[in-house]
Amino acid sequence: MKFILLPALLAFTLSLPAAATTPISEFQLDNGMKLLVRPDHRAPVVVSQIWYKVGSSYEPGGITGISHVLEHMMFKGTERRPAGEFSSTVSVNGGRENAFTGADYTAYFQTLHRDKLEVSFELEADRMRGLTLPEAEFQKERQVVIEERRLRTEDNPNALLYEQVQAAAFMSHPYHHPIIGWKADLESLKISDLRTWYNRWYQPNNATLVVAGDVDPEAVLKLAEKYFGPLPAVEVEPPRALREVQQQGERRIKLHRPAKVPALIMASHVPTLSPDNPDDTEPYALAVLAGILSGGQSARFASRLERGQELAAGVSAGVDTTGRGITLFTISGTPATGVELGQLEAAIRKEITTLQQETVSSDELQRVKTQVIAADVFGRDSLFYQAMRIGTLATLGLDWRLADQYVDRIKAVTPEQVQAVAKKYLTPQSWTIGELHPLDADKPAGRSPELPS
Repeated sequence: MKFILLPALLAFTLSLPAAATTPISEFQLDNGMKLLVRPDHRAPVVVSQIWYKVGSSYEPGGITGISHVLEHMMFKGTERRPAGEFSSTVSVNGGRENAFTGADYTAYFQTLHRDKLEVSFELEADRMRGLTLPEAEFQKERQVVIEERRLRTEDNPNALLYEQVQAAAFMSHPYHHPIIGWKADLESLKISDLRTWYNRWYQPNNATLVVAGDVDPEAVLKLAEKYFGPLPAVEVEPPRALREVQQQGERRIKLHRPAKVPALIMASHVPTLSPDNPDDTEPYALAVLAGILSGGQSARFASRLERGQELAAGVSAGVDTTGRGITLFTISGTPATGVELGQLEAAIRKEITTLQQETVSSDELQRVKTQVIAADVFGRDSLFYQAMRIGTLATLGLDWRLADQYVDRIKAVTPEQVQAVAKKYLTPQSWTIGELHPLDADKPAGRSPELPS
């Protein structure tokens, strides 16, 4: 997640205790569905999110993108409601709704006045088990997704480069697949595939309901029991354990596409928070490492590569602390005019080597911690953000309390831990590197480099 920091507030953020939050109430219905409620009484608003443990990393080859297509179809009618009525009902009640698919989850949400929470529950319970999946709607939505893929990925050189890098970085792990799916798989999807996928994963005992806002937890529980409680549990076979083959050396992708400027992506496997090892400090040290490299205008990439040596128009580093097993530490950059991709890559490698050889100063570490913690504090102003963090952790099998421990764990990161993860994970043989080489718009790009699923 990305945040906008307010510099005037950064100076005092570290003097605050970990952001004060209202305790979460945790329940489980008789059918196995989880319910997490975080009261926040600052405004008469409520956010309701339902999270299903299924996403693109659950998909075998041949049906990639099916989770995202099913997300579209969840708005196309149930036995009780025709297509479009779900959204119109939310709108009539003054609310907003949408959905998103990730590698590890699919989630649906509504933002409503606190008195309209029952509307959300009634609608979501209906489509949890009552979807009709009509063939005609499926044909239309599949084409919508194919067109979405064309616009967002195939016609976007930087997005296409990232997709290729990710596919090359993950050879056996299903993070190899793009969330939107490979085009060939989307074209061959059948409505019977969606029905099987829906019946397998869209069960109450495979879902977590998260509610944040101006609510009473016991009242929310009663509503959940009224609407979701009658839905029977169905045994859900968990996905297979995820494994990635050991990388034996650097991998490199060269993409030639019509583009205005060249681009570089460097990605390396790193660990995420694991249910088996929730006290692992490495993901937090990697988050701080990313901040040291690109956390604002005082960070090393901006101060040294962009302004100092003027080698880059922009360089950024990022990592996610959550995921199913592993994720990527990613560095993305655009060289300055007249600078070759190789020059920028060499400069980035030099900055990494410096981090591996020298511990960061206490002042630099403090600056980064201040930014990370400020982002966390400001993020809590959003009910949606609060619910999303809770839902993400719960869906990945992690303790939702980690959301409230994040500030303290970032504060505890030491210079030695930052140096250790740089040495351990950002090695010369660990990188998958993508290069975007611009072609003139009137020159053919050649055959699509889309990888097989």
